[in-house]
Amino acid sequence: MDHDLQTRILAAVDTLFDDEIAFLGALTAHPSTRGNEQSAQTFMAGELDARGMAVDRWMIDVAEIRDMPGFSPVLGCYEDAVNVVGAHRSATRKGRSLILNGHIDVVPAGPLDMWDSPPFAPHVSDGWLYGRGAGDMKAGLASNLYALDALRHIGLAPAADVFFQSVVEEECTGNGAVACLQRGYRAEAALIPEPFGEALVTSQLGVIWAQVHLKGLPTHVAYAGSGANAIEAAIPLIAALHGLEERWNAPENRHADFAHVHHPINLNIGRIEGGDWASSVPAWCVFDMRIAIFPGQDIAAAQAEIEDALMDAARGNAFLKNALPEVVWHGFLAEGYALSADRGATAAAAIGALDAAHIAVQGRPLDRAAITATTDARFFGLYADTPALVYGPRAEAIHGFNERVELESVRRITQATALFIADWCGVEQI
Repeated sequence: MDHDLQTRILAAVDTLFDDEIAFLGALTAHPSTRGNEQSAQTFMAGELDARGMAVDRWMIDVAEIRDMPGFSPVLGCYEDAVNVVGAHRSATRKGRSLILNGHIDVVPAGPLDMWDSPPFAPHVSDGWLYGRGAGDMKAGLASNLYALDALRHIGLAPAADVFFQSVVEEECTGNGAVACLQRGYRAEAALIPEPFGEALVTSQLGVIWAQVHLKGLPTHVAYAGSGANAIEAAIPLIAALHGLEERWNAPENRHADFAHVHHPINLNIGRIEGGDWASSVPAWCVFDMRIAIFPGQDIAAAQAEIEDALMDAARGNAFLKNALPEVVWHGFLAEGYALSADRGATAAAAIGALDAAHIAVQGRPLDRAAITATTDARFFGLYADTPALVYGPRAEAIHGFNERVELESVRRITQATALFIADWCGVEQI
C-alpha cells in the first residue's frame, strides 16, 4: 500500500476515535439480550442509513433457513429475531468483496448487585469502556463501522462490494449468520472482530447444546424412601457427562491445533430446575448442558456418544433404569472450524493482507491463536467457501461481571481493519 495513503487512513481513525467511543457507548447502552435486540438493531440501521448504505432489515424466518447447512434447532418462535445488513456497492468493483460481520446479541447480565456499576450504563475508566457486550462484541461492530468511516473521511470508499452485517443469535445458535447466507450475502472473505486480544483465530471449537429431562416419583418427604427424587437422579448423569468430557480431552483424541491446550473441551451444566414444593420429593428435573467438540468431529457421532454416556449411566442406576432420561437437542449444533486447514489462495491472500495491516499498526507480526470457543466464522468457512478472519480487540470478563474492552486496543483494531479493507478491496474516490 502507498505509504501516504496508509498514513492518511491511520490519521483518519485517530480523528474519528472520540466519535467511535461515543458510538460504542451508545450501542452498549441497548440491553440487547436474546429477544431484546430490536432497539439496538434500529439504532444500527439508522447509523448505516445515515452513511448512505442500502439497509436490509428483516425478521428471520425459521422455515427459510432450517435446511441451510449449519442451522441449529430452536425452541420457540423467532418473531423477535431481526437482522440488519448495510450494503456498500462499489462503482468500479475492481477489488475483492468483503463481509464485515458482528453480532448485536449479548448474554444476560446476571445478578445486578454483582456488578460494580449497572451493566447497561456504560462508562469509561482508566482507558477501558465497561458494560455488558462492550467487548463481546459491540466494540467489533464499532471497529468495522469506523474503519469504513475512516476511508470516507479522506474521500475514499472500498472498490468492491462490502456487506456490513449486524446479526442476532450468535450467542445461542448462529442462525443470524445462517440467515445472511440464505438471503444471498456472499463475498470473497469475511472479517469478524471478536474480542480475542488482537490475534488471528486459526482454529475454533464447535458447540453442542442439549436439555436432559428426568421424571421421578412424587411423594411426601416424610415417606421419601418410597418415592424417586428426579433432581438427585441428575447427579450420576452429570458425572457420566464429565467422564465423556475427560475422554474427549485425552491427548490422543485432540485436534492437532489444540495439542498444546491442557483442557480444550469443556462441559458446562448451565441451568437446572425441578420439583414443585420443598416438602415433596421432586417428580421432574430438567438440566441444560453445553459441551465443545473439535474441528472435524462429526456432530451426529458426538450426539450419539453423549446419549450413550447418559443411557449407560441411567441403566446402571436402580431408579433411572426404569425411567430413562429424554434428551432434547436445541440451540447450538455447531461444527468446529479451522482456518489453518484452508490451503486455498484466497485464504492465504486474506491472511497476508491482514498480517500486513497489523504490522503497519503494531510493528510486529500477527499472533495466531486456537480458541476454546465458537464464533460465526464457521458458517463462512465451512459452508460458503469464504475464509473467515476472526480478529478483534482485547476485552476482559466477557460473559462475566464488569465486562470491559480496552479502548486503545479498539483504536488499533479499527486502524488495522481500515488498512485491511483498503488493501483487500482497493479504494475508489467517493
